[in-house]
Amino acid sequence: MRFFVSVFLMAFLSFASCLFFPWWSIAVVCFVVSFLIPHQYGKAFLIGFVALFLLWFGLSFWLSFKNNHILAQRMSMLILNMNSPFLLVLLTAFIGAIVGGLSSLSGSLLRGKPKD
Repeated sequence: MRFFVSVFLMAFLSFASCLFFPWWSIAVVCFVVSFLIPHQYGKAFLIGFVALFLLWFGLSFWLSFKNNHILAQRMSMLILNMNSPFLLVLLTAFIGAIVGGLSSLSGSLLRGKPKD
């Protein structure tokens, strides 16, 4: 149950923080949530990874879908040298997930060894 609560809190607070602060505020949110809600180290990384992967995948797919994938097609041609907007959305989600997972792991490591 704490797993789902942590994933929801990280995703929701990361979304809310990005409305007012720079994109890297997601790392601060994941760090704080992971520090306040104790988990094992591997589970803490997984929680941050899943929360931010789902958030960034959903947001980037929605933004790409709203403009018929025009910008994503052009950016995928520049970055990936192939016309694959879905792969670019996955890459975007993966980058956000790595940031969330590592910052969540850092918060868990700072807290110390959990009791469960």
